[in-house]
Amino acid sequence: MSPGRTDTEPSDRSRQILRVLIEQYIRDGQPVGSRTLAKTAGLELSPATIRNVMADLEDLGFIVSPHTSAGRVPTAKGYRFFVDTLLKLQPLAAREIRELQHQLTDDIRGGAKEVASTVSLTLSSLTSLAGVVTIPRHTRIQLRQVEFLPLSDRRVLAILVINDSEVENRILQVERDYTASQLQKAANYLNEHYSGKDLATIRAQIIDSLSDTRETMNELMIDAVSIAQKAFDSDIDRAEYIMAGETQLMQFNELSDIGTLRQLFDAFNQQREILHLLDRSVAAHGVQIFIGEESGYRILDECSIVTAPYRVDEDTVGVLGVIGPTRMAYERVIPIVDITAKLIGAALNSDR
Repeated sequence: MSPGRTDTEPSDRSRQILRVLIEQYIRDGQPVGSRTLAKTAGLELSPATIRNVMADLEDLGFIVSPHTSAGRVPTAKGYRFFVDTLLKLQPLAAREIRELQHQLTDDIRGGAKEVASTVSLTLSSLTSLAGVVTIPRHTRIQLRQVEFLPLSDRRVLAILVINDSEVENRILQVERDYTASQLQKAANYLNEHYSGKDLATIRAQIIDSLSDTRETMNELMIDAVSIAQKAFDSDIDRAEYIMAGETQLMQFNELSDIGTLRQLFDAFNQQREILHLLDRSVAAHGVQIFIGEESGYRILDECSIVTAPYRVDEDTVGVLGVIGPTRMAYERVIPIVDITAKLIGAALNSDR
């Protein structure tokens, strides 16, 4: 260790070398050696002196030497120190912001899933990483209309029109066979009694109806309530996300192993782990960054996730972000995620 330093904070010279090492590694993806740093760090230091500084940084846990190379690569701790204290952000130019604003404003017409799909594609295109956007949640989900169509094997297709014009199609497994006429009558009954009410109210009233004795309910009410219980369950408003650009991750050597990619894509498909991370960003103010093992999920140890919540009025309705290797261009990615969240919130507000 160099004299006059604490055991946890690098010196100014060490910070400069760490910053250049991480920037070089992000750019090239190759372990960085002392000779390279001597040429690029902007300090008049010999390779031997730089090797000593690198040894100090390794002792602090900021860098590590791969088995196959004499150079060093950043650790998750090193990336975190870099992002928190050394990073120089590259905000989007005014022209880029205007183009993004026009694109988002023009393309978010339609339902919540279309909005999430558009924004995830935009994020992936801008960053060359995987874009992820939770489908906008509504503080209230109101039923406008419901229709039921009979399918085979005691299944019913429920077509729910919610809020202004969003359509949810759900396949329900029911207890017995229903004719088209019975389903139409049940739908008519539900539309008459529940149209315009929010789902939370509908669920509560259905539970109350189910607690009534069968003797007080006619056959139509029994049919309608039984089907409605399945149609209006809590899955309608659970969090979901749409991802775009997963194949972009194949370009990075650290993620290109077939086994790693398979596990990553499985995690993306199951959604559970990613949703948990995104939910941790719902109450955040501004950008959140999970680097490597900070996510708490081993499959994401080689990944970083940069997220930001987006709002309509004062309510957070979703989270967006990008997923890529820890070796991502944070100086560019962070401003893109930040401005996209603000612009999509503004666009959704103006579209109300």
